[in-house]
Amino acid sequence: MVLSLNFLERFRGGCVRGLFYCFAGVALAASGQSDSMDTFGGNPDSSKFLRIDPDAPDWTRHFRLGAMLGMNISAHFKTSGTFDVSGNNPANGVYDDGYVREDETGNAGGLTSYWGYNNASQYDSAAQTLSLHGASSYSATGSANQSGSAFVGFDMAYGDNLWYWKHARVGWEFGFGLLPLHITDASPMAATVSQSTFTFDTGGIVMPGAPYQGGSSGQGPVISDQFSTTATNTAGTVTGSRTLDVTLYTFRLGPTFYWDLNEYFGMQLGAGPAFGIVSGTYKYNETITTPSGSTQNSGSFGFTDLTYGGYVNGTLLYHIINDADLYLGAQYMPMGNASFSSGGRSGQLNLGGQLYISAGIHWPF
Repeated sequence: MVLSLNFLERFRGGCVRGLFYCFAGVALAASGQSDSMDTFGGNPDSSKFLRIDPDAPDWTRHFRLGAMLGMNISAHFKTSGTFDVSGNNPANGVYDDGYVREDETGNAGGLTSYWGYNNASQYDSAAQTLSLHGASSYSATGSANQSGSAFVGFDMAYGDNLWYWKHARVGWEFGFGLLPLHITDASPMAATVSQSTFTFDTGGIVMPGAPYQGGSSGQGPVISDQFSTTATNTAGTVTGSRTLDVTLYTFRLGPTFYWDLNEYFGMQLGAGPAFGIVSGTYKYNETITTPSGSTQNSGSFGFTDLTYGGYVNGTLLYHIINDADLYLGAQYMPMGNASFSSGGRSGQLNLGGQLYISAGIHWPF
């Protein structure tokens, strides 16, 4: 159920285009049928709500489909613990600030031309050694709240009316919403970085100036492929991003009250319980920086969580033709927060103040 960013962009564009074409088609139909509109129903002579006969020819059921704009959704990110670093690979000669690898000669004589370094401070001219560094892990603690923007999704509902009184009707409605969410935290964090220093003998060569990147041909300045190692802890900084890339599926069911305001406009109110399914991916793409260099660290984990709450909504309908309305709706749907974590990284999707604006086509039948 995880949606890619490219899919989300196509989905949002498709919603807008589809809604536009749907509105245009209904408007054209309305221009040729406006004289026959008669959706102002009910019984003006009744003094109480009357049960609607299930076999009555009146249109009591409806189906609604439209685009939806979700707002007032935020996320809380927390990082606490010690984390491995994935960006370098000292076992294969790749370090944070350089490399020493096997060249095309197979490192004949224990020497290689396939090496490089970034900074002049890495070379000790007196000892004739080159030092390269590799971070293996870091420890950090940080948290941040991030507000989401307005998110585009779609909404649909099916319902039926059970009683009527004059121009009012009472019934029920089941609704479904789908809302892709993408919220990112880019707050920096201070970190303690565990790293190793790998010291190579340069053998008295004329040292190329930094930065230098040697090739694998076996020609050019060569250094020893053997090294000594010391481990240290140093202060560093973690920058980059932590992202929730998820989809929120909402389901609602409750009673409705409908009122035909006049021949062209109607209004519906509804309320009831709701629940949601949050499914997606927590992604991180970080840069760990120390005085000796920097390395990348990235990864992700998936999750699914359930959340519960309620809703209240209001919908204004414009009767265009006998079998189609345009609608504009607003909905407040507070729910519990969706939480997820893995290996010291956690996120919380705050759904306590969700507000939705929707518009589309409403079909009575």
